[in-house]
Amino acid sequence: MGRLQDKVALVTGGTSGIGQRTVALFAAEGAKVVFTGRRAKLGEEVAAAIRAETGGEVRFVPGDMTVEAEVKGAVEAATGHYGRLDVLFNNAGAPAPGGGIEDIPWDGFQRAMDNLVGSVMLGMKHAAPVMRKQGAGSIINNGSVAASRAGYSSSIIYGAAKAAVVHLTKCVAMELGEEGVRVNAVSPGGIATGIFGKAAGMASEQAEGTAEPVRKALAGMQPIRRAGITDDIAYAALFLASDESTFVNAHELVVDGGLIAGRQWTPMQEGMKAMRSLFG
Repeated sequence: MGRLQDKVALVTGGTSGIGQRTVALFAAEGAKVVFTGRRAKLGEEVAAAIRAETGGEVRFVPGDMTVEAEVKGAVEAATGHYGRLDVLFNNAGAPAPGGGIEDIPWDGFQRAMDNLVGSVMLGMKHAAPVMRKQGAGSIINNGSVAASRAGYSSSIIYGAAKAAVVHLTKCVAMELGEEGVRVNAVSPGGIATGIFGKAAGMASEQAEGTAEPVRKALAGMQPIRRAGITDDIAYAALFLASDESTFVNAHELVVDGGLIAGRQWTPMQEGMKAMRSLFG
């Protein structure tokens, strides 16, 4: 406990999934947490529940992180109330259009880039002046294994957008690192949340109920024989937010149970056995 004691953190997209769990963990570890989301009623309910669970200081600010004025407003809500901003977790996002390259609608592409890349850029843009002035801060951007490996998302646009996020993270880290501000990315593998249901076209409320079947479907995809859970990413973000990682900058922390490291051992051995059988 207390790994973020008295730090001020802003988490975008905190009303469900990874964002919600990170808000709760940061609060339990002593941070004063402001979080954003588009669903105002749900956001207030989540804030109240986390305060009751952790006894921490948690505030909700409604906002669309693709709208610059609302991103600026979220940063100002944190700094105006607490006087500083130590941690920004750019977590907000949304599914992107599926299908082959010939089928991608231009407006869907633009929305995806706004949601997945634009929101990250805007968060860094408005947090940077505050953290520069402090001479310290940690920015964490939510990437994906789809950023570095094709075929790990149902959407090629999602993969391209996350690749942009990871590279933008490194570019900004080289700039802000000179002034004591660290910028890193955490890239999840298969995490059992409602994002898969949302990608399939479900409404948000319905999609949140799909985590359990998704968990079963993801269990065999990586050497660690279980699906990822929101705690896996929240704890990675906690490390990057804390003073335990003050020499970590421009890094992509992949949390995927070994998914993208290479071919799994057992299928490889079975393939080799089949190959040898060809030779009699």
